[in-house]
Amino acid sequence: MPGVLPDGETVPVDGSLPATATTAVGARGFGVYVHVPFCASRCGYCDFNTYTASELGGGASREGYADTVLAELALAARVLGDSPPPRVDTVFVGGGTPTLLPADDLARILDGIDRTWGLTADAEVTTEANPESVTPESLKLLRAAGYTRISLGMQSASPGVLAILDRKHSAGRATAAALEARDAGFEHVNLDLIYGTPGERTEDFAASLEQVVAAGVDHVSAYALIVEDGTRLAARMRRGELAYPSDDVAADRYLAAEAALDAAGLSWYEVSNWARTDDARCRHNLLYWTGADWWGLGPGAHSHVGGVRWWNVKHPTAYAQRLAAGASPGLAREVLTGDEAHMEDVMLRLRLASGLPLAVLDATGRAGAERALADGLLAAEEYAAGRAVLTLRGRLLADAVVRDLLP
Repeated sequence: MPGVLPDGETVPVDGSLPATATTAVGARGFGVYVHVPFCASRCGYCDFNTYTASELGGGASREGYADTVLAELALAARVLGDSPPPRVDTVFVGGGTPTLLPADDLARILDGIDRTWGLTADAEVTTEANPESVTPESLKLLRAAGYTRISLGMQSASPGVLAILDRKHSAGRATAAALEARDAGFEHVNLDLIYGTPGERTEDFAASLEQVVAAGVDHVSAYALIVEDGTRLAARMRRGELAYPSDDVAADRYLAAEAALDAAGLSWYEVSNWARTDDARCRHNLLYWTGADWWGLGPGAHSHVGGVRWWNVKHPTAYAQRLAAGASPGLAREVLTGDEAHMEDVMLRLRLASGLPLAVLDATGRAGAERALADGLLAAEEYAAGRAVLTLRGRLLADAVVRDLLP
């Protein structure tokens, strides 16, 4: 969760939503995101809304965090009132490092969501984790509590790359944790990779891919390194200690990931995500990408219900204080216009392997799609069937294609 929040209109103290937003809650699916803002240490590239113990100050702690989240959940139930979602399809606990909380606290949060709105029989329940923050015992407790999926931050198999990123786990710990998660009974296991770190060699990334494949996970996410202002990594680059990432290197890494993962039986379903089967795809992220509804619990968390998007205050202390006073922790919100909703729909759905129906594009967008087709950025067969689907080359230039499809 990025640290910089946008501007917007004030959220009512009671968190109430416009009546138009609650007429069909969950019609396209409903998920719950839980943000856990705690980290043992701060990675040099991280711009997420996270805090180490020394950064928290007074008024916020891990020990009371589950109760604070449950207080926001109670507020959410009051806000949705007579228009609750039919059931919760997905839960995603992200961070930060959620597994710094005791497994019992993560279990209590999940139980609270189930008691409030009910989980579907096949609900996908994910927690993120740093590899060093889990053990075989804690993984078994999480699985017994109802967590079905785990996403482990591997980033790289190279000790040198991990050092540049300020990651604390050792090379090999992430894949070991993935095997432990499988042994604990998790149905789906994801490993996250970052490519294009300064100093990363071609053989370093190849070794990372080899370890991922050998671990037998059914989902892989791979993202190019983004250098965010205000991070230690950005400061080191400004001082000339490290080179800035290269777009050409990032493209080469992406092609290497596609080749290795495809050969291992994992297919792309979103530009940065590969899954072994349809069931292994992250259903929670698909809710985001297809415009469904979700409630975000926690400091800095974003929510979206019926075309209204809002975000909570960032600092855990301010978040806890607002809830203790019986007020919404919402900092600001925006009601999406038709044009804004269309822009997001094009931007997100084009990144999916299922693509975007050409019928949703206006004349400008259709002209842009024809140019992208002629340039080999859209697949001809799918285009003939009425859909804009990125080719492999198109995935490398996805942002440019999106810009060409918008007014």
